[in-house]
Amino acid sequence: MLKGIDPLLSPELLKLLAEMGHDDAVVLADANFTAMSLGAGKPVLRLPGIGMTRTMEAVASVLPLADDVAHPVAYMQVGGTEAGYRSALQRETLAVLSRHGLRDGQAEAVERYAFYERVKRAYAIVVTGELEPWGNFLLRKGVLGHALRP
Repeated sequence: MLKGIDPLLSPELLKLLAEMGHDDAVVLADANFTAMSLGAGKPVLRLPGIGMTRTMEAVASVLPLADDVAHPVAYMQVGGTEAGYRSALQRETLAVLSRHGLRDGQAEAVERYAFYERVKRAYAIVVTGELEPWGNFLLRKGVLGHALRP
């Protein structure tokens, strides 16, 4: 155990998040996600029994979001719904991210197959125990550091 580190963040998950570079993406996926086929050749970690909002709380506590792109967060649009629809799980999870600095308009819904294409370019996938479908998020990592010196 470490002081100040969420106990859900295992050594493997912390290592994965620390290895990511600026603009790399990590996918936080529900338990039904096709992680092994879409994640071929990349790290796939599992958090069985842990829901999405709890996982997001832990990850957001250490992962800076990219601030140089319009949408550092993407989530899978629920199939058959109107633009702008968000499930209760999506609203709750985005609220967690808002508490960690996500601003209005920085998250975008992405159609299922377009989301899969983004996943193929992601650095890693974390499969949670979330049982609600369409509970998949992609986070682009930002930077920590000091402003440029004049």
